[in-house]
Amino acid sequence: MSQKDFDLEVEEKKELYSYQKGDINAIFERLDNSPSNYHLLYQLPTGGGKTVIFSEIVRRYLSKHDKKVVVLTHRIELCKQTSKMLKTFDVKNKIINSKVKELPDQNDYSCFVAMVETLKNRINDEKLHLDNIGLVIIDEAHYNSFRKLLSSFKNAFILGVTATPLSSNIKLPMNQNYDELVVGDTILSLINNGFLAKAITYSYDVGLTSLKVGINGDYTVKSSDDLYSNMAMQEKLLHAYTEKSLGKKTLIFNNGINTSLYVYETFREAGYPIRHLDNTSNAEDRREILAWFKKTPDAILTSVGILTTGFDEPTVETIILNRATKSLTLYYQMIGRGSRKLPNKDTFIVIDLGNNAARFGLWSEPVDWQHIFKSPEFYLENLRDDAEIELYFKYQMPPELRAKFSKTKVVTFDIDEEHKIAIAQNLRSKVVVEKSLEQHASMCVDNSEGLYEAKQLAKELQDDIECRMKRYAKCLSHCSKNYREWLIEDYKLKLILLIGKKIRENMF
Repeated sequence: MSQKDFDLEVEEKKELYSYQKGDINAIFERLDNSPSNYHLLYQLPTGGGKTVIFSEIVRRYLSKHDKKVVVLTHRIELCKQTSKMLKTFDVKNKIINSKVKELPDQNDYSCFVAMVETLKNRINDEKLHLDNIGLVIIDEAHYNSFRKLLSSFKNAFILGVTATPLSSNIKLPMNQNYDELVVGDTILSLINNGFLAKAITYSYDVGLTSLKVGINGDYTVKSSDDLYSNMAMQEKLLHAYTEKSLGKKTLIFNNGINTSLYVYETFREAGYPIRHLDNTSNAEDRREILAWFKKTPDAILTSVGILTTGFDEPTVETIILNRATKSLTLYYQMIGRGSRKLPNKDTFIVIDLGNNAARFGLWSEPVDWQHIFKSPEFYLENLRDDAEIELYFKYQMPPELRAKFSKTKVVTFDIDEEHKIAIAQNLRSKVVVEKSLEQHASMCVDNSEGLYEAKQLAKELQDDIECRMKRYAKCLSHCSKNYREWLIEDYKLKLILLIGKKIRENMF
C-alpha cells in the first residue's frame, strides 16, 4: 500500500474500533448524568485515535443536543487536522484562526475549532462572542493555556483529551480543573490488538550529572547543548545509529538547536542522508524538508521540539532520543512519533541516549494514570534522579577499545560482588580496589610493548575507572562528592605506579 493510499484510507475510514466505542459510551454516560458544567478528563495513548473519538463525540452530541461545540487546540497544525477529521464525520465546522476577527456567520455553524490563544484574544477584545456552547473539547489538555478560557464557558461540559494526564506545570495540577479522569486502553493492549507498533528499546548509559534543571522543571537547553554537542556524545550517537538503525528512516530529537546542527554536520560528514529542522525554519523549508523525509527510505531528520505534536509520518522506523527530559509527556510524545503501524511495519526502534527509559520505564510498561492524576507531586518527587540511575550503570568497553586489550581474556570486574566476598571474609573494603587495580594494571602491561604504551592504555580506561569507583563508593555508603572524586584520582595515580612496578618486575 502506498503512503497516498494509506492517507486516503485514514481520511475515509469512519468505522470505530471496539475500545473506541467503549470509551465513547463511558464519556457519554458522564455527559448525560453529570451537571452541565462538569469537567471530565480522558486519557488515551498517542496513536489510539483521540481525534477520531472526539470527532464522533461531537457528531453524536450535536445529534442529541440543541447546543454548539468548541474544540480547542494549541497549534495551527492541530486545528487543520481536527477540522479535516470532523468533516469526515459530517460535522460542518469553522476554524477560528488569526485571520478571523469576527463571526457574523456563526449561526451557520454548530462546531468551531480554535487555537486557545486566538480565541482568548478575540474574547478579550470583545470582538467575538460564541453563543449557546454546550460542549468544549480541549485537545492536548495537559498544556495549561486552556485555563485562560474556562471562565468563558462556565455552563459548558468540558472534555479534556490527552495521552498523559500530567500538567506541564506542576504548580497547576490537572485535578484542580477536572472532576474525574477516564482512562482508555493501555499501550500494551493497543500493541497486542494490532493497533500500534511494538517499540524495541536500546538504552545507552549517559552521565547526566552535568545537566542543570531550569524553572520549567526540565533540563536547560544550554547545559544539554554543552553535553550533547561534545565529540564523545556525537560519536556515541553515530555509533548507536550505525549499530541499531543503519539504513532505516530515523527521527532524532534534541534539546537544543546547536546540538541538532552538530548532529547534522556529524552525519553529513559520515555520508548519511540527513536534514535539520527547528522552529526557526520557515513554512516553505519545513514543507520541503518533510516532503523529502517522507519520500526518502533511509532519511534521517534531526529536530528540536517542533515534531513532538501535530506531526504524523507512519513510515518512521527509528526514534532516537538524543536528549534527556524530566517531562513524562514529552517522553511519550517523542516515542509516539514512531508507533504508527503499517501493513509492513509491526515494530520500531527506540534508541535512548538520555537515560529516559530508566527514569520513566519502557514506553509500553503499565502506568497508573489515576494515581498520577490524583497525586502528581508524589509521582514527580519519586522519579529516579540522575545520580541514582547512574549508580546502576554497567560499563561496557567499546569494541574498538576492547580490541586494544585483545590479549586479556576478561576485562570486566564486578565491584558489588567482590565487596560482598570481602565483607564475608572479614576483609577491609580496600582489598576490592586493590584487586581492581591489579586487573587494570595487568591489562595495560600485557597489551603493550613498554611503559609509555602501557600508560597510554591506562588513560583510555577513564570511563571504566569512574564506573568502578562510583560502584565502590555506593558499597561504602554515605560518601561525599569530594571523597568520590578523590577515589577516582587516587585510583588513577595508583594505577600508573602499579604499571611501572609491573614493567620493572618484567624487566628483571
